[in-house]
Amino acid sequence: MSDELRKGARVSGAGRAELAADLKRRYDEGESIRGLAAATGRSYGFVHRLLGEAGVELRGRGGATRKA
Repeated sequence: MSDELRKGARVSGAGRAELAADLKRRYDEGESIRGLAAATGRSYGFVHRLLGEAGVELRGRGGATRKA
């Protein structure tokens, strides 16, 4: 794991844009946010925020919905 992706290390500038593009590609290919977080050693919230910054339209959570 590179120093840039070390848990808790700041990711900014070109490195952040590159990471966001990679996460966007992987998410669009079907990987979950939790899976991406585990693979990169980052938190769910960090990955979620980065995907939002990258303009990703997040998938629904799935499963059965409640009836009114």
